[in-house]
Amino acid sequence: MGIDDKIDNASEEATGKLKEGAGRTTSDERLEAEGRRDQTTANIKQAGEKIKDAFKS
Repeated sequence: MGIDDKIDNASEEATGKLKEGAGRTTSDERLEAEGRRDQTTANIKQAGEKIKDAFKS
């Protein structure tokens, strides 16, 4: 996994956490769900990168 990918995925996960928190605070279910989706997407990308790295070894 390249450093750029790690930074992008971490940024996407952090953004998701912020959105989820903001949605929870403002009772905006759509924003909260979007934040959870962003976090899940980032985690899936990270897992995919780790699998690719494992097969490169």
